[in-house]
Amino acid sequence: MLNDRSSALALLSTRRSGRAREMVAPGPSDAELAQILAIAMRTPDHGKLAPWRFVIVRREQRDALATLLHRALTENDPAAGPAHHAKAEQFARQGEALVVMLSAPVAGHKVPVWEQELAAGAAAMNLLHAAHALGYVGSWLTGWASVDPTVRAAFAQGPDEKVIGFMFLGSPGVELQERPRPTLDSVVRDWSPPA
Repeated sequence: MLNDRSSALALLSTRRSGRAREMVAPGPSDAELAQILAIAMRTPDHGKLAPWRFVIVRREQRDALATLLHRALTENDPAAGPAHHAKAEQFARQGEALVVMLSAPVAGHKVPVWEQELAAGAAAMNLLHAAHALGYVGSWLTGWASVDPTVRAAFAQGPDEKVIGFMFLGSPGVELQERPRPTLDSVVRDWSPPA
């Protein structure tokens, strides 16, 4: 058991994001992607609501995604110029696998929406950990596309669903660099009970 724990801690302590535009093949197979998504759902979920959705965008659908992003820019951002459209084109084609992650809260439930949204975020983080455990790198991207109404409408199935991230997966095309992390002293304190 000690070796399993050490391996799990080593895995958690080495996960880092990679740049989606630098990812290369191979990406996860269909079976691996199914395993990643199954692990993603093993998250705290008050009320057993599963307030998240995963939408897989296949490689052969990337042209359609690029078309959607160009249309969204044209419809909703009058300031979008050729550089914005070029970035949207690159965004649509990066990574070897793409899962669009949605928050899908159950409206009117006793579990507050904010708590359901936290569960969806936890599922997204589990997705990244599972990808890392299988030897892949992940990148959780948001940006304008995650809040654009045209993009949201293309992925959401209900009025309360929101895109919380584009989860790009693949193999790292460059060596990943560790980034600065906060120190424990900067984010941890002991509680002082009120007088």
